[in-house]
Amino acid sequence: MAFRPLLRRRAVLPATAAALVAGSTLFPRNTAFAETLEAPSGTKKPIYDNFPKIPTSSQIDNSPLDSGHDVSRRPTPTDRLAAQIRIARLSLYSQAVRAENSFNGFMSKLLAMENNFTNTVASLAPPKESGEKFLPGILYVLVSSMAGSIVTRNRNILIRGIFPVAVGVGAGWVVLPITMRNIGDLVWQWEEKVPAISGAHSRIRDNVEYTWYMSKMHWDLAVNRVDVWVGDGREKVQEWVKKGR
Repeated sequence: MAFRPLLRRRAVLPATAAALVAGSTLFPRNTAFAETLEAPSGTKKPIYDNFPKIPTSSQIDNSPLDSGHDVSRRPTPTDRLAAQIRIARLSLYSQAVRAENSFNGFMSKLLAMENNFTNTVASLAPPKESGEKFLPGILYVLVSSMAGSIVTRNRNILIRGIFPVAVGVGAGWVVLPITMRNIGDLVWQWEEKVPAISGAHSRIRDNVEYTWYMSKMHWDLAVNRVDVWVGDGREKVQEWVKKGR
């Protein structure tokens, strides 16, 4: 008697399952469709879902802009201030670069002038193998110029200005011939830059050389004549002495 309820429950469960299967078979709720044709044996169905394609850059450029996005927005005060600061910085930078370039150019010219002056002074000095000493020679030249100014102290201003210079130049050619020749070559190089001065100098030098040549020639002729006269006089005196005996 105690197992009678259990037996009833076991008898009810199969009956309920059978009723559900019969109802679903006789009265279906959804329409069952036939399966589609199977794909050919050479192709297979993809195992991944079809994701949407990523648009390319040309499609993005050609796509219409969002009407809610304002492209032509007005610059803010911060943007205007940043633009002015940028202009000021660029202007200041250009001025600094220009000043630096000007200073570098000035220093380059100054160094070039210094090197030119040093090389020029070094080129005027006589070589060591010549045996010419500059220091005592220049002192002799200065003393000669001072002596010339002392000699012409009572003359007019023109003679007092020219004579000491002439005496100093002459003493320089005597004491420092190589240095004076180098100085003459340097002066000639400077004069060649001005054709008028170089032409006048050439004419003056030619005239001086011609005058010196003619003076030397006449001096030699005069000396020869004096020698002839002295020789003739000596012979006459010797003959007269012999006749007196």
